[in-house]
Amino acid sequence: MRVVTIVSLAASAVLGVGALVVAKVMLPNVAEAKGQLLAQTQGEPLVIATRAIKYGEKLQPTMLTVIKAPKDVIPEGAFTTVAAVLAADRGGAPVALTPMAAREPLLPTKISGPGSRPIVSADIREGMRAYTLKVDDASGVGGHALPGDHVDVVLLRDLTPSGSERNYISYVVVQNARVLGVDLNADPTSDKPASPNTATIEVTVEDSQKLSVAATLGSLSLALRRNGNAEIAAARPLRTADFLVGGPPRPTGPVRASVSRYSGPPRPFSAIIIIEGERSKGRAGRSRPVAAAPAAPAVAAAPVKPTAAS
Repeated sequence: MRVVTIVSLAASAVLGVGALVVAKVMLPNVAEAKGQLLAQTQGEPLVIATRAIKYGEKLQPTMLTVIKAPKDVIPEGAFTTVAAVLAADRGGAPVALTPMAAREPLLPTKISGPGSRPIVSADIREGMRAYTLKVDDASGVGGHALPGDHVDVVLLRDLTPSGSERNYISYVVVQNARVLGVDLNADPTSDKPASPNTATIEVTVEDSQKLSVAATLGSLSLALRRNGNAEIAAARPLRTADFLVGGPPRPTGPVRASVSRYSGPPRPFSAIIIIEGERSKGRAGRSRPVAAAPAAPAVAAAPVKPTAAS
């Protein structure tokens, strides 16, 4: 009997120690896991992308799903149902205005109106306007001005449209304008230059008025700025004569004469040489030559001093 009693007591002790170990080690982990699961099931709904979504891609129900997330990590304005995303713009299927990664939350600022491509109006900042210019390969910087770049707009004006000689003047009309689109391309992630026909830039209301007037005065072209350079330069108008090197301009006023005297051996007269001049008109309207200046008195020869004979 004593042996049986001892074995029973030993077995009871072992079982008690095992139960204590289970209570100390296993049960807290199970409780923690249950708490996390409970927190997830009690989180707020959040619509996320099930896969990567490209810029301009039309959203479909299979691209979206709803998860539970803690309230303090949900972005402000995030969608809570897939139906709300698909009906975000007057019931039409929205498109992505920016590339989105898988499991990225859907926000109203990331999607736009219905259609096969995004609309530029959603990218215009408050108080600004979109203005479109007619450009070509040269005036559009070879198509290298892409959405998101910044440009200056330069006006070239011909001041002598009917004259025999050309005289041009150049103005910088607008500086540091953001490019919204080139032709129909408004993708800010685009890195493929193309031959442009139009360029849409973001300007103020006053600058849009300047551009509308400038377009009637001459030709407009774009100058691409360096990324991050927002400096407004003090650029004065530049005329043709400001940088071309050549002779003086043709006279338009009174006759200008230059006197050159003969410095060789003595002669009985001196001459006045007319370098530039114009014919003046008489009262009757007929042209008459400019009168020659009177001859100067002869210059006497300097006396020659005799030299001593050797």
